[in-house]
Amino acid sequence: MLDRGHGSPIVLIPGIQGRWEWMAPAVEALSREHRVLSGSLEELGKVDVPERAFEGWFEGIDSLLDRAGVGQAVMAGVSFGGLIAAGYAAARPDRVSGLVLICPPAPRWCADHPAAAYLRNPRLSVPQFAAGAVGRLLPEVRAAKAGWLSRAWFFARHLGRILRYPASPTQMAARVHAWMATDVIAACRRVTAPTLVVTGEPGLDRVVPISASLEYLSLIRGARHQILDRTGHIGLITRPSEFAALIASFVVESRPAASPATVNSAG
Repeated sequence: MLDRGHGSPIVLIPGIQGRWEWMAPAVEALSREHRVLSGSLEELGKVDVPERAFEGWFEGIDSLLDRAGVGQAVMAGVSFGGLIAAGYAAARPDRVSGLVLICPPAPRWCADHPAAAYLRNPRLSVPQFAAGAVGRLLPEVRAAKAGWLSRAWFFARHLGRILRYPASPTQMAARVHAWMATDVIAACRRVTAPTLVVTGEPGLDRVVPISASLEYLSLIRGARHQILDRTGHIGLITRPSEFAALIASFVVESRPAASPATVNSAG
């Protein structure tokens, strides 16, 4: 489990691959001003029964907060992690001061989703998935990083993290099955926390269509949208400082205003 930095607590929930280490640049940037709590999805809760998986992750986040001595935090979910973050905000409203959904997929699983083919043979699909990932991410890395040297250095470091902290294809497939078995839409309609949906630019996110992420604006009352310029699906690691600044602004804006009595007593 990860506990880094000081300040307002933020729980950072990783995507479908489940490894917080893949988000290391964002963790480093956020922890300069905030206390970042995170962990791999497998550490937070294993998917034994799809119908129970989300509740298991919720209990894992409870334990993460309890061990850190934190009563309430901002929940920030990356891609698939956004589904977990939204569900947690609905199930544990007293523990969530704000909700950030970063390039989240559509709340409802569709049988014709591009990932459906991978579910049948997750291990055998790894080479095809990896080759496709490079093609999907190259346009946004080209937009975010100036010059081929900078782009090559980014890919080298990111590949190093992937090789050092590999994802499990079978666990990824199990998480999709958990998504299929969960009514995320109903959960979103119960969210009361201030909510920010962060996306990249429409032409640069080749993983999750921007239109899918924007569905949350109509499901969560008061949710608003912010584009992280010159990014697509992985802006939190291609432009981590800009991502951290965006989250910092949201944290400040989502803090409840002090009541007159509190102000007078402080004075």
